[in-house]
Parts: sequence; structure tokens; C-alpha cells
Amino acid sequence: MSIVRSDKPFVLAGRTYQSRLLVGTGKYRDMEETRLAIEAVRTCRLARELLDVIETLKAAETLVKEGFDVMVYTSDDPIIARQLAEIGCIAVMPLAGLIGSGLGICNPYNLQIILEEAKIPVLVDAGVGTASDATIAMELGCDAVLMNSAIAHAQQPVMMAEAMQHAIVAGRLAYLAGRMPKKLYASASSPLDGLIK
Repeated sequence: MSIVRSDKPFVLAGRTYQSRLLVGTGKYRDMEETRLAIEAVRTCRLARELLDVIETLKAAETLVKEGFDVMVYTSDDPIIARQLAEIGCIAVMPLAGLIGSGLGICNPYNLQIILEEAKIPVLVDAGVGTASDATIAMELGCDAVLMNSAIAHAQQPVMMAEAMQHAIVAGRLAYLAGRMPKKLYASASSPLDGLIK
């Protein structure tokens, strides 16, 4: 089913991606399971070491100066994310939760600040445990989600990969559609005026 929607393409380092789900390739039982779990989505091999923040800034600056397209894994600190963008990184990848924890997005407020200030793509990395976590990341406005453990450690990795792809699409559509405002009171969905006398 094709849905008409207005969205900008997801572009990194001059390359346009059809999917906003990026999947790591470690932790699967064997190569066949890895292939099956990532078959319908784009993959991207990224270093996933969380370094000391100061060292991360130094390393990113060095790599950018040497001409590398740097997608940097970092904490969910908005100030550090801004500094990495100013250095010239092509994307920042704040963790949603601890690596491999499956805790979900532990601090949506910091992530929201990063997204509001971002002039480069923001990809959530680490902490995603299930499809609803990926949907929340996309609903907040993330450009993509990078995950590995959530798929690789699922009881059915291939099925979880499919669920994640649907979650990414659903979250992005919800973000583009714009949620209704939250209210502290109820309001009827159908007008009642003039119906009962």
C-alpha cells in the first residue's frame, strides 16, 4: 500500500537511504540468521564504542580534519551533540539507554533538545529493546534508528526485524502527521449541542 506523504529524504554523506532503520551485524547465531534478519533493510557498519566524551570530541575533530564522514556515537548530552555538529560530524547518534540494555528511551527530554537544535541527522543508538521504542524515537523526530541487540537477542530475530521496520515507518508517519495536542481535560469527539432536549 502506497501512502502519499511529504517527507525529506534521509541522506548521509551524500547518499540517500530508503529505510530509516540501520541494523548492526553482530550477535546473531550465524551468518544466515544475520542475512535473514537484515534482508529488507539497509545496513551500516559503525563503530559502537562509547569513549570518554572529551576524547570523543578530539577524535571526531581529528577524523573530520582528515576528511572522514563522521557519524559519532555519543551520550544524550545536548551540549556535546551540538559541539560534535559544530566540529563537522555528518550525524550524531545519542544513546537512548545503556548499550544492549533494551531499556528504551530513558531520557526523551534530552533527546528532544538535541533534535530541536540539530542541524545534522540524529540517529538513536543503544537501548532500543522492542518496536515501540523505535516508534517513540521516530515520533520524537529522529532521522533514523540504529540497533543490533534488540533484533539479534529477540526470540525470533527475523520477525523482530520486520516489526522494527514497521515501527520505524509508523513512527515517522506519526511525526510527519503531527500529534494532537495533549489536554488536561476531556472533549467529546462528536458535538452534543442540539441533540438532546
